[in-house]
Amino acid sequence: MTGRRRYHHGDLRDALVETALELLAEGGGAALSVAEAARRTGVSSAAPYRHFPNRESLFAAAAERSAVALAEAFEKAMARAESPVEALAATAAAYVKFVVKRRAGFDVIFSDEIDARKEQALATAGRRLMDMLLEPALRITGGDGTAAVTLLENHAAAAHGYATLYLVGLLNRRGRSTDMVATEAARVSRTLAEAAAAGADKGR
Repeated sequence: MTGRRRYHHGDLRDALVETALELLAEGGGAALSVAEAARRTGVSSAAPYRHFPNRESLFAAAAERSAVALAEAFEKAMARAESPVEALAATAAAYVKFVVKRRAGFDVIFSDEIDARKEQALATAGRRLMDMLLEPALRITGGDGTAAVTLLENHAAAAHGYATLYLVGLLNRRGRSTDMVATEAARVSRTLAEAAAAGADKGR
């Protein structure tokens, strides 16, 4: 979307957050400014400051919305899984589909442009997201916290890597669809989880 959003009297805060997400999808953090969000939404440059004191607070609200939506996607994906390994693999596929559609993943939710200590709602949403992934990771690693965190780091890197490389065109040159790339991300996550489970078994 490059023109003005047709905003009518209503929930201005919500409209600004949606516009911020559009800007982030188009150009990342560099594309987001309060002034541009106001212009796109079709309100005065001063109007956003009734809800957001600065750019960081608007960015944080957009990141929180992404975190909540991603958690919902994870929850749906994990509900169909029959084991912790499959639950984690399912979130990898869900992540790829989410990021390809919304262009706002871990890079937005955990952006170093936002001080999460000052943005409690975002911090809470981010923790919920990580807790959802940590639960199956701990079951896979037999309760070994260090191994679980390592598994999560590798899992997140693989899922985000597949999504990012697909978006820049590297993974769709041979006609691969989003679903195909999501399946590949799930396969890699499954392999990582199975290796972590095997390591936990050896340590017992």
